[in-house]
Amino acid sequence: MKNINKTMMHYFEWYTKPEDNLWLKVANQADFLSSIGITHIWLPPAYKGSSGISDTGYGVYDMYDLGEFPQKGSIRTKYGTKEEYLNAIEKLHDNDIEVLADIVLNHRLGADGVENVLAIEKDYKNRNYTLSSPKVIKAWTKYTFDARKNKYSSFKWNWTHFDGVDYDENTKKNSIYLFYGKHWDEDVDRENGNFDYLMGEDVDFENPEVVEEIFNWAKWYLETTHVDGFRMDAIKHISCSFMKKFLNELRKETYQDLFSIGEYWSSNVDTLNNYLSNVDNSLSLFDVPLHYNFYQASNSNGNYDMRNIFNGSLVACNPDKAITFVDNHDTEIGQSLQSWVQDWFKPLAYALILLRNVGLPCIFYGNYYGIPKQNVAPMKKWLDKLILCRKYFAYGKETDYFDDYNIIGFTRTGDSEHSDSGMAVIMSDGPGGSKVMNVGKYLSNCILYDITGNLKETVYVDKDGNGIFYTAGGNVSIWVKANNVYKDNF
Repeated sequence: MKNINKTMMHYFEWYTKPEDNLWLKVANQADFLSSIGITHIWLPPAYKGSSGISDTGYGVYDMYDLGEFPQKGSIRTKYGTKEEYLNAIEKLHDNDIEVLADIVLNHRLGADGVENVLAIEKDYKNRNYTLSSPKVIKAWTKYTFDARKNKYSSFKWNWTHFDGVDYDENTKKNSIYLFYGKHWDEDVDRENGNFDYLMGEDVDFENPEVVEEIFNWAKWYLETTHVDGFRMDAIKHISCSFMKKFLNELRKETYQDLFSIGEYWSSNVDTLNNYLSNVDNSLSLFDVPLHYNFYQASNSNGNYDMRNIFNGSLVACNPDKAITFVDNHDTEIGQSLQSWVQDWFKPLAYALILLRNVGLPCIFYGNYYGIPKQNVAPMKKWLDKLILCRKYFAYGKETDYFDDYNIIGFTRTGDSEHSDSGMAVIMSDGPGGSKVMNVGKYLSNCILYDITGNLKETVYVDKDGNGIFYTAGGNVSIWVKANNVYKDNF
């Protein structure tokens, strides 16, 4: 099929175990994922973290170690070996799936040695406020990567390559220490006064040695892995001038588009749009405000005004830069950004991101396969159906029927390129009901059925494309042509 809708999968969850062998799993699943309509996959950080085989990859130790060297107690990473990682990318590419690598540039953790550094203690709640005069601390800032023996890079990190740390080995005290003579970057988020510092050893993006090394690593990584782009972690803590330069220059040097997505965790859409403007729209952003709308609606017991579900979202005002999602690894139960969308609302939320004409929707691994540690059941069967609906039917002009507090709907008219395309979607966070909606000429004089299986009756669409469409309470129905050519795939 030509020109199918793009759909991304976020292929891991926080509690993924080493024995899950994620690289092997995604390689084995590549053909199936492509067949249902997955076009992009975001894989977790592939390099060695500070806690070795148990590290998610966000505790960055050695970005050149993709599961190749005996460091931090293991050769493999949590997800597998370098060979398995490269094979997974190849299998995904063989199935026309683009791969985004999760990269963490903001910090390092797990240093090999300590250094005496003159530093100033800063306030956690206001990083611009000084708590002490300059004093010598013992900082974990020395990275030597002895086991790698300079393979791929001879660069050794030391305290001059960082702005600050959060621990003094002399006093065994956890605090924020800014190295004397340095400053926090100004073009970062203003939360806590200045949110340059996040954790561990905070990378100094004004140090020319650091900038050169990060560029060298990125070029090596692209040449080694052949990934198609990046998911950029924690960008609110990184100089936006660096981020803009990093992506633009990397694209020029590699002659790659490098589709990239930034994680800027803010519920304020103005903050997201300002960031996009500051980086010349060089990347897309996750639609955090929309996620919080879903979270609030799911916890409102039917008292959320569904007419406002897209209010204040990125996809509503800047759709070309919006990556829409329901949950992710940071919103899981037990995580620092916990905001888990209630299970009953997830079908509604996924219908709202997968079946509309704007935004790039992202399916969360933990919703798809489940999260055993949290007793979260998989939604694979239901999500497979929705993803296929996006692949086959979600085309043509979109008309919204957001005219009721509880019951909202929208239609897609279909088009001539996609056989039997077009649909009517109706949902309610409260009682069931119906709406008269128009699905256009391609579905006129047709019988439609609810492909979700929630409702068993059919709907007749008249010669003008009008029909009366129904939904059950607290649920969603997706009405498509009853005798469509793809029926056997569902």
